[in-house]
Order: sequence, then structure tokens, then C-alpha cells
Amino acid sequence: MTEVFEIPDGKAADSSVPLHPLLAARWSPRALDPAAELGEVELRALFEAARWAPSWGNTQPARFLAGRRGEPVFDRIHGTLSRGNKGWAASASALVAGLAQTVDDEGEPLPYGEYGVALAAQNLVLQAVADGFVAHQMAGFDRDALRAEFAVPDGFEPVVVIAIGRLGSTDGMPDRLREKEAAPRSRKPLADLVFTEQWGRPLF
Repeated sequence: MTEVFEIPDGKAADSSVPLHPLLAARWSPRALDPAAELGEVELRALFEAARWAPSWGNTQPARFLAGRRGEPVFDRIHGTLSRGNKGWAASASALVAGLAQTVDDEGEPLPYGEYGVALAAQNLVLQAVADGFVAHQMAGFDRDALRAEFAVPDGFEPVVVIAIGRLGSTDGMPDRLREKEAAPRSRKPLADLVFTEQWGRPLF
């Protein structure tokens, strides 16, 4: 396993207490290196990490469609992206679509499927960071187009597309995207997020 890549200025998590380096280093860049490749072992590691994510009742609802740049599957996933995502995501080393199983084998509703995909996707992303890659999770894609392109059966719901690659240069990016890449990361304070005793009373 490679060490976590050096975090650009302003991108390390500004936390009130120290965080694990994987969490502090995780961010969602759009500037990806168009020459970087994702090897077979590295690709497999991403999905092993996803496979071992927790899920409700161990139902394991997460399913994935994946392709590396230069492969037809990559182009097919890329074709479902929104116009705003198509430009920069073409430089990704791999594109991954995450889908949730929503109906069990007996045809009954399967609860918490999207939550299970979210947990699996976060495992995948953190494994990518551990191996020196970056990942950007996207809601901007056409779910119906993805269903049709891959003949997704009933009972499975597209949730997210993830671009994985190595951090690249912002040269040539549109101004609005370059500004986003350079902007410091920020989060709401804990006082706005974590309450105790009654709603609105901060724990911290």
C-alpha cells in the first residue's frame, strides 16, 4: 500500500481535534491526471474495501458497474454523466457507478439500500486515498440512461457515480472549476451539527 499523497494547501480537514490521515486527506477534486492508470490490484482493492462495508442485517445491497479509461464500459458510464461532469471526468483513471438493491430475493422491499451503498462507497473512496488516489462522487448523471445502457434489472436503483484517479493540474480547466479546486475546504461547526439534552443545544 502506498502512503497517502501530500495534501494541497487548504485541503486538509481543519478539525477541532486530530483526525486519521485518511479522513483528513479525503477531498473531491475534479483536476485529474489524464495519464494516470489504475492497476488491476488497485482496482480490486477498491471493491474489496466496498465489499466489507457494514449493511443492515448484512444484506450487502451495494452493486457496482466499473470501467477503466480506455475500456468501453468507462465510455458508457461517461456517456450518462451530466454536461458539467463530462468534461473533467474524462480524465479519470476509472469510473464506477454504485447501485442499491431495493427489493430482496422474495420480492419484498429491502430497507436502507441507499445507506448501504453510501457506506460501501465511502469505504471505496478511503481505500483509494490510502493507495494515493483521489475520488469524486457525483449525483450529476442520468439514472434512466444508466439503467438502459447496462440493462439494470428492476429492484436496483442507481445512486452515485465515482471518478477515481490521480490528482492532476488545473491548467486548462474552466475558471469556475479552477476556483473550486483552489477554494479551501470548509464545514459547518460541530455546534450546528451535534446536540444533546434537547434539539439545538450543542454537545460541544
